Amino acid sequence: MTSSHGRRLLHLAAAVDQQTVYDADSYVAPARLAERGGLDFVTLDDTFARPGPDALSVLSRVAPATSRVGLVPTVTTTHTEPFHVQAAVATLDWVSRGRAGWRLDVSTTEGEARLFGRRNAAPADALWQEAGEVADVAAKLWDSWEDDAEIRDVATGRFIDRDKLHHVDFTGSAFSVKGPSIVPRPPQGHPVRVVDATEGHTRRTAARYADVALVRAVGPAQLAAVRDQLRASASAFGRDPDDLRVLASLVVDLGGGEYAAEPGHGGGGPRQSPRGPLYRGGPVDLAELITAWYTDGVADGFHLTPAEPRRDLERLVNGTVALLQHRGLFRTFYPGSTLREHLGLARPANQYAVAGGAS
Repeated sequence: MTSSHGRRLLHLAAAVDQQTVYDADSYVAPARLAERGGLDFVTLDDTFARPGPDALSVLSRVAPATSRVGLVPTVTTTHTEPFHVQAAVATLDWVSRGRAGWRLDVSTTEGEARLFGRRNAAPADALWQEAGEVADVAAKLWDSWEDDAEIRDVATGRFIDRDKLHHVDFTGSAFSVKGPSIVPRPPQGHPVRVVDATEGHTRRTAARYADVALVRAVGPAQLAAVRDQLRASASAFGRDPDDLRVLASLVVDLGGGEYAAEPGHGGGGPRQSPRGPLYRGGPVDLAELITAWYTDGVADGFHLTPAEPRRDLERLVNGTVALLQHRGLFRTFYPGSTLREHLGLARPANQYAVAGGAS
């Protein structure tokens, strides 16, 4: 293992998307399977551009049926109300007892804009600037309740210490929020923020606000270049770059076994496809690819999207993950209970409590 990782273990996550599946219970089994493999988190995509169930609501249903795996829905920041978005994500963190994340995304098409009828479509770079503002105000609203703001004193009838609630008074380019939140500070302080940083216009937001950046890359050199850029930008924003986890994002097709692997590093791939970088091969070769990229220091981990949801997730957990565990590269149990603990990220201090000189 290279010095760039220190003693930190590999991070692994998987998508649990299922096209045209509307029954929330159908998402419980793959989430439990991911949890059995010790994965850091599962993602569930969402977009206004196609029909489908609300990802955050589905994972709120999955939360009580799981106990450790992180739950990261896509929640779009365009056309939605930032105050409601942060409250919903905070609620998922409470429902899951500290396992919530939030994958930020934007809506760029006129068709999506017409669904809401509030404003026209806007360029992607402007929408990602707005997404950064939403991420910023969300953190402020999560902090608008100090951790001990709730008194719950039955004798006096006092539920809240109002001195420990704070107005955020935030004005962005397209919205303003007064606050405080209607939801007490989440168990993690700040639920984990995830951004796909593949495209250039997303990277500023990722470097400044994301805890996890996903990068769709077909090779280690491409990934390393983006990771270096993200870490440098994070440092320029005053962040410790070691607080940003950069995960390679791949579609994995494990249906053909090891013999399906095309010539190349790690057995066979990835190769560019309409869905993004696609690895096609077997669980053993996939473990080789993950090991090579990780030990070379180009990725902190991997976010894997099964090409065939049930089949490939089972082969990933029972084959690839088991091999990585055997090699001592991946955990065999969860050392903590929150998603931040899985990722090795500290619970953020409350910016208002710190500003007020409180502990």
